[in-house]
Amino acid sequence: MNIKLKFSKMHGLGNDYVMINEYTEEIIPNDKKPSLAKKLCRRGFSVGADGVIFVTPATLSGADVRFRIFNADGSEAEMCGNGIRCFAKFVYENSIISSKKLRVETLGGIKDVQLMLEKGKVTYIKVDMGIATFQTKEVPMKSNWKYFIDKELLVDEKPINMTVLSIGNPHAVIFTTNLISIVLDDIGPSIENHESFTERINVHFVNIIDKNEIEMITWERGSGATLACGTGATSTVLAGYRRGILEKQVLVHLPGGELHVTVYQENEELGAFLIGNAELVFTGEMKINV
Repeated sequence: MNIKLKFSKMHGLGNDYVMINEYTEEIIPNDKKPSLAKKLCRRGFSVGADGVIFVTPATLSGADVRFRIFNADGSEAEMCGNGIRCFAKFVYENSIISSKKLRVETLGGIKDVQLMLEKGKVTYIKVDMGIATFQTKEVPMKSNWKYFIDKELLVDEKPINMTVLSIGNPHAVIFTTNLISIVLDDIGPSIENHESFTERINVHFVNIIDKNEIEMITWERGSGATLACGTGATSTVLAGYRRGILEKQVLVHLPGGELHVTVYQENEELGAFLIGNAELVFTGEMKINV
């Protein structure tokens, strides 16, 4: 089936996405969305992106709109911190939803999003990333430990200390003092596809500058090395706060730019707010076979 596809290309700190509006009608059949994502994300052969995001009507009570994201390999992800900021800006500036406060349905639950405006344009987006879980069975991770916090995992016959958690999608956080020595293309796939992680995992290497400032690099599940990862930045700060090596408010430096993460406590559990920007790169139209 050949279709004429209208799209927008957006990015959050270089983490880039193809945005497709299906709020009023379905354009891509559900069973074709994974293959379309793979086609559109091929750099040098198509639009090129880390993923494809669809704007669709909400299916859950209490949500305003639904966010669906497919990685470059065609897999559907639960959530994406950079992607949801692009999504919120797109929804507001294309008059799909006119409110500055959105309740966005994701596979990782409903997320509260607040838009900050300047002259009618979205400048920053604040996302309540929700409550994290450190329980291995909920990440999910196959382990005899209830919590895998600063524990050793054998990867390619080498022990690596990491903290594992989920903020709607799974993350492995590894603190190091030497980011330059990390070869993401080698170690990233080995951890992402480790037998302990039944649904694969996002991988982050982090250097602590001080308790309120860190730098990190990411190997993203289904996309590979990316310039930024919002859920990863959130998970990294939560992991560091849980271990007592980071404070509640942290500036996160990523290859594509900066994000601000603030941890909050809800009863005995930890959640976080994420603040960052999103940018429109261009809009386009193409004929594509799906």
